[in-house]
Amino acid sequence: MNRKSPSFFTRVAKGSSRLMGRPVTFTMALLLVLAWAISGPIFGYSDTWQLTINTGTTIVTFLMVFLIQATQNRDAEAIQIKLDEIIRSQAGAHNALLDLEELDEKTLDTIRARYRKLAAKAREDIQNGKLDVGCEDVEEDEAVADAAAKAAAKKD
Repeated sequence: MNRKSPSFFTRVAKGSSRLMGRPVTFTMALLLVLAWAISGPIFGYSDTWQLTINTGTTIVTFLMVFLIQATQNRDAEAIQIKLDEIIRSQAGAHNALLDLEELDEKTLDTIRARYRKLAAKAREDIQNGKLDVGCEDVEEDEAVADAAAKAAAKKD
């Protein structure tokens, strides 16, 4: 597989998220806030003193929202691809479950309800002394088939 060099933003986002998640970074931020709080009496708890921390925390929070979201999006996509590969590679797995995140809410609710029924049946089987193993077929639903066809058409 050919690896393309990540974009500048991706490198900055990954590096920042790694750095911001370290205990030393938290400790530095805590020390900065303590220094600000201790300096309050020196500056007479002035408006400028308060504005300093408010502005600093607002800017950091604003920028971190985007970095965190970028990191979470990339991680979620990577996990989704890995799950799709697991489904694809398993004999008897339903390949219609690949790329589920692209389906609409109604279709996802239909699929979820079907799997909840299977889970309830498996729990009932266990209570009755049966095994809950196997691969019971999930009956095809018209809504699922239509949504899958629409999703495939969008990609083409």
